[in-house]
Amino acid sequence: MATRPTDLTDTLTKSSTAIERVGETVVSPITGLAFWTAIALPFLHLPLLLLTGLSSSGTATAFVVLLAANIVALLVGHPHYRE
Repeated sequence: MATRPTDLTDTLTKSSTAIERVGETVVSPITGLAFWTAIALPFLHLPLLLLTGLSSSGTATAFVVLLAANIVALLVGHPHYRE
C-alpha cells in the first residue's frame, strides 16, 4: 500500500510531461504560421493600396480585414522561436 502514492506521483508526472509535449507540438506550428503570415500580409496591402486606393467601400473593407488579420498574426506569431 505504501507504493501507491509513488505510483500516482509518477503517473501524474508522466501525464504532465506528455501534455507539455502535445502543447508544444500543437502550438509551435501555429505560432510559426502566424509569424510568417504577419510577414507576408503587408505584401498584399501594398498592391491593394497602389492599384485601387481606398476609393470603394469594398476595397476599404478588404484593407481593414487584411490589417486586422495582420495584427492578429503579429500577436499570435510573436512568441515564435523566442527563448
